Amino acid sequence: MTLSTRRLSALALALALPFAASAADYKVGPGSTLGFSGKFQGQQFDGSFGKFDAAISYDPANLATAKFDVTVDVATAKTGDGDRDGALPTADFFDASKFPKAHYVTTGFAKNAKGDIVANGNLTLHGITKPVQLKVVFNPAAGGARLSVTGSLKRLDFGVGSGQYKDTSTIADDVLVNGTLNLLPK
Repeated sequence: MTLSTRRLSALALALALPFAASAADYKVGPGSTLGFSGKFQGQQFDGSFGKFDAAISYDPANLATAKFDVTVDVATAKTGDGDRDGALPTADFFDASKFPKAHYVTTGFAKNAKGDIVANGNLTLHGITKPVQLKVVFNPAAGGARLSVTGSLKRLDFGVGSGQYKDTSTIADDVLVNGTLNLLPK
């Protein structure tokens, strides 16, 4: 290899590195959902949030550059049960007037023993910040991608459910979270 060829190779590599090291930036597209599941008196119920926003930067080949930043309007939680839906934004649960938003920000990504990609991050809910892990499935698609996340948390760790609603025999402490985001390039 001649000196000139080495210089051209080094230049090409230097120009390509910034592009290889950055993840693709996405915005949330139509049809995206963010939901949760819990148990009330032993019966499962499912809910979703009607309003949320996410800034996603993701490249499955370079997890070191990936980032999720998700903000959720907790007052938009709906489960299809009028009594429960009326109670969720109150001080007994989300206390949406005092804590209107939940916020999840990733701190890093890793592969678990099964080879699944896991997002490690911090969730701030009801004024309390705790670590939460989410399993990530990313599927590139024409003109964007589809991102699915699943995980679990304990509602009482975040102070969700006060007074009689702290009783885990009535409302289970474990809450499953899930999301399916249709991602569009920014």
